[in-house]
Amino acid sequence: MATYRCPQDGTRADAADLTWCCPVCRGPWDLDFDVRSAASLNSLTGRVNSLWRYEEALPLGNPAVSLGEGRTPLVPLTASVSAKLDYLMPTLSFKDRGAVMLAELARRLSPERVVADSSGNAGTAVAAYCARAGLPCTVYVPEGTSPKKTEQIRAHGARLEIVPGNREATARAARAAADAPGTFYASHVFNPYFLHGTKTYVYELWEDLGGSLPDAIAVPVGNGTLLLGAALATSELLAQGLIDRRPALIAVQAEAVSPLAAAFRAGADELLDSPDHVSPTLAEGIAIPRPPRARQILAAVRESGGTFLTVAEDRIRTAQQDLAARGFFVETTGVACWAAVGDWTDRSVVVPLCGAGLKTGLAGADPAAAS
Repeated sequence: MATYRCPQDGTRADAADLTWCCPVCRGPWDLDFDVRSAASLNSLTGRVNSLWRYEEALPLGNPAVSLGEGRTPLVPLTASVSAKLDYLMPTLSFKDRGAVMLAELARRLSPERVVADSSGNAGTAVAAYCARAGLPCTVYVPEGTSPKKTEQIRAHGARLEIVPGNREATARAARAAADAPGTFYASHVFNPYFLHGTKTYVYELWEDLGGSLPDAIAVPVGNGTLLLGAALATSELLAQGLIDRRPALIAVQAEAVSPLAAAFRAGADELLDSPDHVSPTLAEGIAIPRPPRARQILAAVRESGGTFLTVAEDRIRTAQQDLAARGFFVETTGVACWAAVGDWTDRSVVVPLCGAGLKTGLAGADPAAAS
């Protein structure tokens, strides 16, 4: 099993422990493990048709809890922009990529309980994979979470804790519960195994594009789990000699809640002052005022030669309608990247369609209705 390492102060811990954060700074862990020798495109032929086909790059193998996640289609939208349909997952969002890693790790550690916190999609994914693993699970969500998402969580047998207040209050409640003995905190933010699941998004792009990557990869960013997974994958592929350049990472935030974009534009390495209160936004899944991995997110975007883009509420609403007219019904958070780069013509870019529209419905006239 791999080793946890704090990126801030270098503290280490055994990944077999139920220590969910660095005991010194209370920050999130990174993961130290050796990626095995490179897998050629030809060697992938005949392997399992899920994200587990990239076994050399994963910190866990031989899963018992897989639901067939991964290997989602890549479809052109324009001559320059293609979409990866990650809403075609078992729980209808890209969060399955990381949730299966957390549930598989938890199964091996046999905790008394699993807890998670989420604005909806991550909680649904953790609930589903814990059900598959036979693990008791409690999911904390903020009040105002889409009833369709809370219904999914309950359907998988998880206990639902609805927390008064915003996403930050929900995270604090879950972390307090995670400190109880015998608890595995299935955090898509603090546990780095989640990032090693989301990085398979880029491995699939690499395979589908015949051993190459587009000029840019655009991702919606709240806590940054898909972006940091993409950064891991591009670094690994480059180090293994499987690509000769890294694509630019384009981080997209809602204009209403864009603390990372503000820090990037200010040239800061950390977040600027960010209030607890967030403005209502249709992109509820990325409305995160204080992402714990902010420093890593900012560094990853800069190192890739990428940038941050923000989108206004009317652009999000229009983008959802536009994608639906093209045959793709995607939730409001998942259309943010299309809203940001849909009119690009000068370079190739891939956007993720992260969650199914059935999770939130069609955006109405009032953005506060989805917050």
